[in-house]
Amino acid sequence: MSEQRYPVLRSKADTKSETYQVNREGNLAALEVVSEALAKANGGGGEKYVSRHLARGRILPRQRIEMLLDRDSFFLEIAALAGHGMKGEVTGSSVVGGVGLVSGVECCILASEATVKGGAITPISMVKTGRLAEICEQNRLPGISCIESAGADLPKQDQIFVPGGAGFRHLTQRSEHKIPTICLVFGSSTAGGAYVPGMSDYVVMVKEQAQVYLAGPPLVKMATGEVAGHEELGGAEMHSSISGVSD
Repeated sequence: MSEQRYPVLRSKADTKSETYQVNREGNLAALEVVSEALAKANGGGGEKYVSRHLARGRILPRQRIEMLLDRDSFFLEIAALAGHGMKGEVTGSSVVGGVGLVSGVECCILASEATVKGGAITPISMVKTGRLAEICEQNRLPGISCIESAGADLPKQDQIFVPGGAGFRHLTQRSEHKIPTICLVFGSSTAGGAYVPGMSDYVVMVKEQAQVYLAGPPLVKMATGEVAGHEELGGAEMHSSISGVSD
């Protein structure tokens, strides 16, 4: 078989011209702005909240994704700068998501950024998760969610509850179409954060770290007078042996 050859495309740009130099400097300056924004997104909610998260014995979302991916796998992050410059939003918002290889299979991976509002669902993070859901459905990619979420960002609930229902619809549709949905729960996942494990095909919860419930112990006590601990109410052991939420 003869070696296939491709034509060489020669650039006609005059790299010594003043116009070229001005454009080059402008592009380098723009790249610097993007690099700074990406670094900000990688920092999550800031040093204070990152340190608090690590002190609890937990790891950060990008570390979780890195440990999940195959060695030397690519990771194509989606909407890394979502929310940048928006009032009330952190660059990257409260979720990290993208596409990578797990056991040799291309998967959509989503991880809660618990250092940003406790991983709460915001209008911007909802847009990111919606885009990932579209990619999953259009390409029939398994979806893996690494959850640690405080549920909806209540001050913005008017922007979340109606469109947020689409995310749960996507989960059920993927199950119906035999596209696997997998959920790994690493910490407290309340209200809206509890629906994802509750509706996923396969669920793994970290023992003595993960809890899944619609309302935590304080709200249960206020509503019913019952005193229940976090593990008793929604821990991994309970969900693995009684409710059946966890596998």
